[in-house]
Amino acid sequence: MTEEALLTVSGLSKRFGGFVALESIGLTVNDGARVGLIGPNGSGKSTLVNCMCGTLRHEMGSVRFAGHTLDGLSAHERTRLGLARSFQLPRPFNTLSLADNVRIPLLYTVNARHGRTLGARAIGERCAELLHMVGLADKAGRLPRDLTQIEMRKLELARAMATAPRLLIADEAMAGLSHGEVDDILALLIRLNEQGVTVILIEHIMRAVMHFSQRLVVLVAGRKIADGDPADVVRDPDVVRAYLGE
Repeated sequence: MTEEALLTVSGLSKRFGGFVALESIGLTVNDGARVGLIGPNGSGKSTLVNCMCGTLRHEMGSVRFAGHTLDGLSAHERTRLGLARSFQLPRPFNTLSLADNVRIPLLYTVNARHGRTLGARAIGERCAELLHMVGLADKAGRLPRDLTQIEMRKLELARAMATAPRLLIADEAMAGLSHGEVDDILALLIRLNEQGVTVILIEHIMRAVMHFSQRLVVLVAGRKIADGDPADVVRDPDVVRAYLGE
């Protein structure tokens, strides 16, 4: 018997009035995979993520994750099942310390998933561990306004990881960063994957996408036009024409 994929998207379609944002998208992601999702602006990447994560409701199709049908579940219910995302524009609690920013998803996601309450000591240790993982341990008591752009991206990833996800969707986690900072985020995402977290990376920086991805999916105008080995996908004539340029 073939093992079910961790994530299965089947025939997913989304409209905004008369505009077709997604048209019959199919996608499977196996446990432990590193998948790159690319496409020009307006191709439907964010809409697809929002439909998978429950921020938007799709009109047709279905989404299954870890053996559960997600259709009709709220975003927080999907997060509690182990589906997490980081946002393109970080959304920290600006009046709370970095430690408290990480503590909140621990309290309201991990505790709810396991049906038990982690003690204050265990939560504090996990917060410290996560902040250390992203290189922010020495700023645990600081506010988000004190962070640089790359530190803000790292806090966003720490907050997503605090939900103990099986699948992390990293939405343009490297936007606006320098060459060296991109490498820092890449190393962090690969380390998370090596620890057992499946990762979907949405990114425009092709150097980063090619280094990270074991598989590459391309959306254009709401349709999936390619899905496969990254080296083969970037040579696909349709991809070259629609996304990479002639």
